Amino acid sequence: MLENLSDKLEGIFKKLKGRGLLKEEDIDLAMKEVRVALLEADVNFRVVKDFIANVKEKAVGKDVLESLTPGQQVVKIVHDELCNLLGSGENRIKLAANPPTLIMMVGLHGSGKTTTSAKLARLYKREGRRPMLVAADLQRPAAIDQLITLGKQLDIPVYSAREAKSPAQVAEEAMKKAKLEGRDIVILDTAGRLHIDEALMAELKDIKANTPPHETLFVADAMTGQEAVNIAKTFNEEIGVDGVILTKMDGDARGGAALSIRAVTGKPIKFIGVGEKLDMLEEFHPERLASRVLGMGDVLTLIEKAQKSYDQKEAEALGKKILSESFTFDDLREQLKKLRGMGSLESLLSMIPGLGRQLKGVKIDEKEFVRVEAIINSMTKAERTNHNLINGSRRKRIATGSGTTVADVNRVIKQYVEMKKMLKMFKGGKGLRLPKMMPF
Repeated sequence: MLENLSDKLEGIFKKLKGRGLLKEEDIDLAMKEVRVALLEADVNFRVVKDFIANVKEKAVGKDVLESLTPGQQVVKIVHDELCNLLGSGENRIKLAANPPTLIMMVGLHGSGKTTTSAKLARLYKREGRRPMLVAADLQRPAAIDQLITLGKQLDIPVYSAREAKSPAQVAEEAMKKAKLEGRDIVILDTAGRLHIDEALMAELKDIKANTPPHETLFVADAMTGQEAVNIAKTFNEEIGVDGVILTKMDGDARGGAALSIRAVTGKPIKFIGVGEKLDMLEEFHPERLASRVLGMGDVLTLIEKAQKSYDQKEAEALGKKILSESFTFDDLREQLKKLRGMGSLESLLSMIPGLGRQLKGVKIDEKEFVRVEAIINSMTKAERTNHNLINGSRRKRIATGSGTTVADVNRVIKQYVEMKKMLKMFKGGKGLRLPKMMPF
């Protein structure tokens, strides 16, 4: 996400921070480079023009140029302006005072509406709400089937009426059913087209007139860049939208849509899709994305991911195992599964300030986790509990059973023993030196 832009900005500001004093000419030169970097990231040219003007106005002030750390202050100004550009303030979906809340998802075909609808429903279910999905795309039977399949995976009901006369009728009947069943969130997956046309807009206007949604969210494919921004602007002008969900943010190294869409449409980004899996939808936080763009990491998102993977009881149980020195291979396997569930290792490392930059270009082999799990799975219960039982012949058997080599098995056992030593030091309150457990 915005990797190319982040790299270029880091290089520009590194030169600024390396100078003891800054002159107005230095700021001008840096801002020219920033302008080029933003345009190359596919940021709207009007947005770039205003952004550069705002930064220059604040950066050439006397307090900045004559300060002890002018370069750092310029970076702070850029960070603050990025936050303003991305949209500060409350971006959460406003729920209806009298449930159910109707959320209408709109956008072109291929933007990820159906999958994003399911992701949003999953998010609300995890918050303790009772969502219902509605298949209102009568043009594409496959879309209805897809939503039903996703609903089954999530154990969330899906309302569909293939014989309905219109999507407006589907929406109206779905709301009645939701009230009868006590559903408090209704997510309406509407039809899309390969391009904007009158028929699509008429259909969406009909739904809004007949069953007014509490929120209309435009779903845009971030990889389409400025085209996504232009389409969002048209949808907002034609039917009115309350917010934006950007999908495929994990696959767009430029990210210009994320930096432009708020300024062009005036509508906030509410969620971003960061992967294909159904748990990869995140609430959008402007200040966090701004920090990541400037290479400052994103510790808050990392903490939130960890909190979702580890509940309090599990953390307490793990703590007791550490204190009693009973941490086994089963425990190691469970921790690896939870770590994998938090996302790709590369994305997690990028959230740690400074570390993502230090490891840039380093090959991270995600398959190493799979190999470690396979090796542990090939052990007997007794071996997983007591590694001292694993002699030479047992190591050969484990290697054969896991499709790995004896060297691989030896390495995993060695890493496990190092981790046990580390945990013992932790118990004793001594200084820690983490063993090399990362798969690169």
